[in-house]
Amino acid sequence: MSIAENLRNLRKKAVRAAERSRRSPDDITIVAISKTFPVDSVSEAVAAGQLVFGENRIQEAEAKIRFFAESHGIEWHLVGHLQSNKARRAAELFQVIHSLDSPQLAAKLSGACRAMGKQISVLLQVDLGREATKFGVDEAEVRDLVSAVLRMDGLRLNGLMIIPPYLEDPEQVRPYFARLRELRDNLEKEQPGCLGQRHLSMGMSHDFEVAVEEGATVIRVGTAIFGSRAYG
Repeated sequence: MSIAENLRNLRKKAVRAAERSRRSPDDITIVAISKTFPVDSVSEAVAAGQLVFGENRIQEAEAKIRFFAESHGIEWHLVGHLQSNKARRAAELFQVIHSLDSPQLAAKLSGACRAMGKQISVLLQVDLGREATKFGVDEAEVRDLVSAVLRMDGLRLNGLMIIPPYLEDPEQVRPYFARLRELRDNLEKEQPGCLGQRHLSMGMSHDFEVAVEEGATVIRVGTAIFGSRAYG
């Protein structure tokens, strides 16, 4: 199927998942993960009405972002791990960063934003799966990181993000999504407004419906839109 058809199917599934959880489909943002896909694929998605895109690596993203610089309304999200030494470039390129996971990275981003007179939206990546290959702030340290980010200029804290363990059965991933929602709700009860728009960035191509049922406001979907990736 074409990218446009894939997007239509994805939107229908997201709407149904929202309705099952008695939520408005308008509360859910689809981030099309365009990593490894060429600008032609992104152009097809834009033509089909998709305007929010996610990238994992700054070097790859930069060329795409420059290509679409004159296309109004496109928003770019960094969803991959960000090293502190690349914080300034990330702050220049992206409107939203999903993977803030330490006070040190937050300080680098804040300094870059102050220098540019810019404010960016950030989400805290929380490590609930404890996988060695994954990044994120430990659940026990989330509150300290929230407090630190709220004191920093140039950063607008808007919620939480998770990359749970990959499990074939989406139902097995549900507890991770539920825990992130509960963490967000607890943080907001303790300090109302601390997470801004209260986003939950969770759910990918194979499990986004379960994520929406558990409260996702942002889903990060790549292969279900663009097809299988060819690495190497």
